[in-house]
Amino acid sequence: MIDFAAARRMMVDCQVRTSDVTDLRLIAAMLAVPRERFAPKASAELAYLDADLPVEAGRGLIKPMVLAKLLQAAEIAETERVLVVGCATGYSAAVIAHLAGSVVALEQDPALAQRARDNLQALGASNTTVVSGPLVGGWSGAAPYEVILLDGAAEEVPQGLLRQLKDGGRLVGVVGRAPLSKAMLFRSTGGESSSRLVFDATATALPGFAKPPAFVF
Repeated sequence: MIDFAAARRMMVDCQVRTSDVTDLRLIAAMLAVPRERFAPKASAELAYLDADLPVEAGRGLIKPMVLAKLLQAAEIAETERVLVVGCATGYSAAVIAHLAGSVVALEQDPALAQRARDNLQALGASNTTVVSGPLVGGWSGAAPYEVILLDGAAEEVPQGLLRQLKDGGRLVGVVGRAPLSKAMLFRSTGGESSSRLVFDATATALPGFAKPPAFVF
């Protein structure tokens, strides 16, 4: 039987800390959240590998190092509201619940959304709310947000999501098509958005975020 607590410490020490993640609040959050709970039971022992973790419906949990670096780039403050787009079984939302004032976790697959609710409730993440709807539309009912996390990869970021940010708000996620995708930070300022490359990264694709095909004469 695997010692999940020891595996979690090794994940943080060997994958997260060694990737220039120095935010102590974030490190503590990743040590506190049992990632194996968010994995399918048959693959719980794979929860702490340095890889995306497949779950149901062709979806996956972002590998720990990529998630940690995205969240560090987002600089989430303890009073801020965060939207997680494509929360799957809820792992990223559970980590963010330790960092933010409130978390809205959006999932369009009904079975995944229910698993996320069950997982977050079992962990006592009372500042999280799981909502259901198309991922590409975000969740305007609780907007604006200080931070939006794309919990997976998108070929492009819809402007509608960026418009759900507060002035000064940040959106982080893996953008582009693998193997050329990048972890990006977008910032909203005065109704406009700027972008910055954070690092090279890949992640499981989110449904609905494919780039429209180019028109060819």
